[in-house]
Amino acid sequence: MTDDGSARVPADGGTGRNAVQKGRDGAGALTHLDEHGRARMVDVGGKPETVREAVARCRVLMAPGTRERLLAGGLPKGDAFAVARVAAILAAKKTPELIPLCHPLVLSSVEVGFSAPAVPPSGTGAASAAVEVEARVTLTGRTGAEMEALTACAVAALTLYDMVKAVDRGVVIDSLRLVRKAGGKSGTWQRPGERSPGEGPA
Repeated sequence: MTDDGSARVPADGGTGRNAVQKGRDGAGALTHLDEHGRARMVDVGGKPETVREAVARCRVLMAPGTRERLLAGGLPKGDAFAVARVAAILAAKKTPELIPLCHPLVLSSVEVGFSAPAVPPSGTGAASAAVEVEARVTLTGRTGAEMEALTACAVAALTLYDMVKAVDRGVVIDSLRLVRKAGGKSGTWQRPGERSPGEGPA
């Protein structure tokens, strides 16, 4: 950031060449950039097909009374969880149409769950009750399902917002994150401190 508040242009002119060079030096490459720093879809044709899994989570923060109505099914638009679950599944299937460099994938399964943690989130003001969203995507293919899981999770949360906004406009969506990925060359990764997928809320 410059003194006048404007964004500073990277030394490589925004081409991404610095990131590409770091990759050549062993610090980790941005695979969606070619050697000239231009965006590309990664060629996965030479990779073997393996079973892959990705799990993502996020939180939807709202007033306690709103969560009570949500859990009881007492909202003007009806069963919010059913609508959010279907929206998440559709979003997972549509991910390549939303994220331009994602590969179209044949998904084996998309599972979406919701939980209501008993411990209130801290520092959230009036939005002191939470619903946690978890999306799990599996497939057999040459690239992972991380973006599909994250997209499904985000759209489920946005759908819950749409379902409750008539009674609570102070809803906050936060903490969208990848929790676990498995399969492929890099194997299994689990975010430290997260409970295993499918376990109940803390």
